[in-house]
Amino acid sequence: MSGESPASDEPSEALSRIEQGLAALGDRFREAFAACPTEPSLRAEHAKLLGKKGDLTAVLALLRDVPATERPRAGALVNGFKAEVEREFEARLAALASAALEADLNARPFDLTLPGRLALGRGHPHPVLAVRDELLAIFRDLGFQTAPGPEIELEENNFTKLAFPPDHPATDMQDSFWIKPGVLLRTHTSNVQVREMSALAERVRAGASPRLAVVSAGAVYRRDDDLTHSPMFHQIEGFLVDERVSMAELKGVLAAFAERLYGPGTPVRFRPSYFPFVEPGAEVDVGCVFCKPNDPSRAACRVCKATGWLEIAGCGMIHPEVFRHTGLDPERVTGFAFGMGIDRVAMLRYGIPNIRLLFENDPRFLAQF
Repeated sequence: MSGESPASDEPSEALSRIEQGLAALGDRFREAFAACPTEPSLRAEHAKLLGKKGDLTAVLALLRDVPATERPRAGALVNGFKAEVEREFEARLAALASAALEADLNARPFDLTLPGRLALGRGHPHPVLAVRDELLAIFRDLGFQTAPGPEIELEENNFTKLAFPPDHPATDMQDSFWIKPGVLLRTHTSNVQVREMSALAERVRAGASPRLAVVSAGAVYRRDDDLTHSPMFHQIEGFLVDERVSMAELKGVLAAFAERLYGPGTPVRFRPSYFPFVEPGAEVDVGCVFCKPNDPSRAACRVCKATGWLEIAGCGMIHPEVFRHTGLDPERVTGFAFGMGIDRVAMLRYGIPNIRLLFENDPRFLAQF
């Protein structure tokens, strides 16, 4: 018979301390959970117990002193404690939610017919749309009729029929937004000119007069982004076709437009320029509203680049090739066309130094107009 004493079933001192610590935490967390009146306070107590630096951490530190033979039992005790904490937490969470719902159901009902406490002011047109409507009204007074046009356009109407050469930079993927081959977001409202002149050609062949004066406005898209350019902006396009139209009439229309928009005495100048769909072509400038041409402070102006002038439009006599592409006889009819950025005109009109302000939708900015 061996002289060794039988193994004892009594737990080691370390395991006993873990059991006592878990029992003490159990009594404490049940009281704390029951006393929590709100969900945030309950979650705070839960974190205080099981969090990274919670009360259970001190008990878990005793595991290093537990003999290897007792560690499975110690692990089971800890896991059982955590499971009990989670059950109590979920039960108390459900009880708080139920109590909150019951309080809402039994509370005094809201009278949805009562007027709101906040007085909401009336809205007003965006400065771009206000300027658009004003420009259209000016050209209507000058004898032009308005016409709509699509923003997603065929390459044929946007470039080819306007006499753009195939290698023109605007036809490149880096300068225009293409939907798929042959279809793009229009880069100008000149697509309306193509559509209206094509329809006019049908009427002329039926014996109608070739006279037509049209203006159109809407959003256009180009890959530009700086103080005075935006990838999406708004443009107004106008053209006039008849049997005897000259550059003098074009200058008269645009000079009258500038007078009506900016007031008497507005300086206007025409500079020769190239556009594929007009010949001859010109840029139209007005005096900078931020720094008058004779103001010595204009050297600091970033908008007009210290020139004293701001370009507002491109114009010219409609190219004979455009007439041919749209079915009109360039030997019989002539005409002029012009286009301008509505956003640029709005900047000049209201003294807005950065075009991005128009599209940020900041109510503090928009409320000034």
